[in-house]
Amino acid sequence: MRALSRPLILNWLNAFMRMLARGCSSSARPAEELHVPLRGGLGQCRGGQVYLVGAGSGDAELLTLKAVRLLMQADAVVYDRLVGDDVLALIPHHTERYYVGKARGHHSVPQDEIGALMVALAQQGKSVVRLKGGDPAVFGRMGEELDALAAAQVPATIVPGITAASAAAACMGIPLTDRGHAQQLRFVTAQLCREEGTPDWASLARKDETLVFYMGLSKVAAICQGLRQAGLPDEWPIMLVANASQPSQQSLVGSLASMPDMLAKNPLPSPCLIVVGSVVQRVATSPAGKSIDVCAASLL
Repeated sequence: MRALSRPLILNWLNAFMRMLARGCSSSARPAEELHVPLRGGLGQCRGGQVYLVGAGSGDAELLTLKAVRLLMQADAVVYDRLVGDDVLALIPHHTERYYVGKARGHHSVPQDEIGALMVALAQQGKSVVRLKGGDPAVFGRMGEELDALAAAQVPATIVPGITAASAAAACMGIPLTDRGHAQQLRFVTAQLCREEGTPDWASLARKDETLVFYMGLSKVAAICQGLRQAGLPDEWPIMLVANASQPSQQSLVGSLASMPDMLAKNPLPSPCLIVVGSVVQRVATSPAGKSIDVCAASLL
């Protein structure tokens, strides 16, 4: 694919900013009247193809330009529970919508049925956006959906989104990798904790890295205990951020020893991200962190 020229990129950015300004005004146009202009048919959403699109953390302004364009052009959108209302508002009213959300502990639509739905829509000649919260490649079961599409010989395109870890760190005003705190960054699913498995706590209990646990709100106590028993000090910093980047964002900052009790006294909603590492100390000095309601305990 040929590179986009600088003028075209600027035109896209200007058009996107105008679209957001209209969307935020009290006299905003309906979604179907909004459009990102294309030149020479570039980037048209193709029938018979599925686009696995990251919806980001819920803030519509954090969507990529490509994601916005595809949402406006697609014939059908298959979306998850974690897709924000502001993002869904960008879908034109005439577009077919299929909700396949999964809640914790309850799969409203089995994964194989989601795959079959996407295949059926694409085989009808429709252009399909599979809209997934965050980034589809980060704990989004994208591999299973790609396998289902490949088995039916349906072409697929992946459009990345801003994952929850990046959104939470930005909103709290901290770097996930700071030269003085972390030389490594690890994304960890708490699935093993929920299935009574045993994560390799010894390999996770390092002071030179930042750990980010996804889908672990119900296992905060087990995570704190496992890391402490593996060698991290009781005072090691931990941060919980729920609904990162959204108006309903909430957070707790404390230590491995204090966090279970803090969470019991200040329950957070799902989805919630867990960040462990000395970079969390920077919340106390970050201008962005100070602007957010943070329940802070003593840090190192």
